[in-house]
Amino acid sequence: MDKTFKLTINGTKQRVRLCGSRDGLPPVLIVQAGPGFPLLNEVAKFRDRLNLESSFTVAYWDQRGCGRAPLQDAKSVSFASQVDDLSHVVRWLAEETGQQVVVLGISLGATLAWQAAHHETASIKALVAVSIDLDAKESDSSAFAFLQECSRQPGKHKMAQSVKKLVSPPYTNPVLFQLRARLLADSGCIERGMRFGDLLRGLLFSLTRTYGLFGVISTVRNMNAIQGKLLPELAALDLFADWRPLTIPTHYIFGDCDPLVTPSMRKKLAGLMAGHDTLISTPEAGHMVHFDVPSVVRSGVTQAHACGGENLVIHRNR
Repeated sequence: MDKTFKLTINGTKQRVRLCGSRDGLPPVLIVQAGPGFPLLNEVAKFRDRLNLESSFTVAYWDQRGCGRAPLQDAKSVSFASQVDDLSHVVRWLAEETGQQVVVLGISLGATLAWQAAHHETASIKALVAVSIDLDAKESDSSAFAFLQECSRQPGKHKMAQSVKKLVSPPYTNPVLFQLRARLLADSGCIERGMRFGDLLRGLLFSLTRTYGLFGVISTVRNMNAIQGKLLPELAALDLFADWRPLTIPTHYIFGDCDPLVTPSMRKKLAGLMAGHDTLISTPEAGHMVHFDVPSVVRSGVTQAHACGGENLVIHRNR
């Protein structure tokens, strides 16, 4: 089963691709990391690494303004619009499949899903939050300190020059945000064993295959536009400041090699979780845990489906 749907959401056109080994499987909605990153181009990579389609109907969603979307859609993005759009997609998927949805959110996508889940408890069965963005100020400070330390190591002169250009956070424009992403990738913190050049080549290949050559240009243009709109908002992000426990089971998954999520943030999160929540830290993973250790994330999704709505208590905090 492989179908692509074009949805009209709040005046914008958005696409969702449903994939599964057969009809009728329980739905999983993937909410991509961001800001501005498309997802339809990564379907093959998700299939290869996680193979969720063997057990689930997997919904791959290109968020507002992502991919080959009109520039005006990208310019209309805000944090609130993304949460509202996600709520619409969740309700649509629940109605389309006739089942509650397990949401797999990644990084900023997990933050959006956490926000939407407060309003969509009737449609969401459980949330799997990979490397959720919790506190932007602490996250930015931690990543900057990590990069400074790395740049002081022998043979890191070129990196030291780039870190000087990065300056201290917050990063409210796309140029500095993307520079930090490159430095973190080269330090092995985004996807283990993959430097920025490796990730960039893979991204360009997948974008060309999915959206075409002109679609690549649109995708990059839209990504910059979305980041320009969202980064000032995201600099003030702090879920702890107004924490509201979810009533659905939430499975938090982190990589120990990810400087964007500090041990103190995980400890604070562990103290706020409800009894049906879980927290897992994996020593082999960076920020993209779902690609570094896909078995852990797949297990989390399977557990979320099997135990959603029940009072499950499994805490494994390294």
